[in-house]
Amino acid sequence: MDFSIVIPLYNEEENIKILLSEIFGSLNNTNYNYEIILINDASTDNTLKIINQLKEDNNRVKVISNSTNLGQSLSICEAVKRSVSNTIVTIDGDGQNNPSDIKNLLEKYVKSDYSLVAGIRVKRKDSFLKKFSSKIANKIRMFILNDNCIDTGCSLKIFDKKIFLKFPKFKGLHRFMPALFIGYGTKISFVEVDHRYRKAGKSKYGTFDRLIYGIIDLIRVIYIIKKIK
Repeated sequence: MDFSIVIPLYNEEENIKILLSEIFGSLNNTNYNYEIILINDASTDNTLKIINQLKEDNNRVKVISNSTNLGQSLSICEAVKRSVSNTIVTIDGDGQNNPSDIKNLLEKYVKSDYSLVAGIRVKRKDSFLKKFSSKIANKIRMFILNDNCIDTGCSLKIFDKKIFLKFPKFKGLHRFMPALFIGYGTKISFVEVDHRYRKAGKSKYGTFDRLIYGIIDLIRVIYIIKKIK
């Protein structure tokens, strides 16, 4: 099968080479035909320089560079629009997702009529505050949207490009994909995946910011789904 791997990056100069090496290693000796789209989200370190070199070294790699910082969701949207495949895989650029799990998601996706298969992180390697705030946010979101996703923040996902491009675009989109795929009348599923400590760099957002924008986006998604129905 063929698919496009989308990786948004903001100041990940110390992680991206390792991550790509792991992706290539995990997909070696397979019949997969894939591209990797790296989106530099206006990084202020050497991320762009490094990924341009990675593109020169491997013809599977494509590079998009945002002139201003758009955030994870809008960066993903831009890459999905430019992808060659209708099957999209997203993964974090910080190395906390394990690329070896990509094959597990693909296996479930291709043998079903699911439009989204999303990862659920097992034994998260994050701070207590980050895990606690995510747990509360997930419970609230599940109660209101009934999307049955206990970990919508996991970036490791595989989904249908055509359906995804129907969604209205907003900065928190990636956290509401299960609810939106259900809202658009499609089937979704989940797979437990590995989660690792961040080796270098730091998280790019604060807990309070996520709370405020999460509430705004929740209201937005409720309106989107009601409009569809």
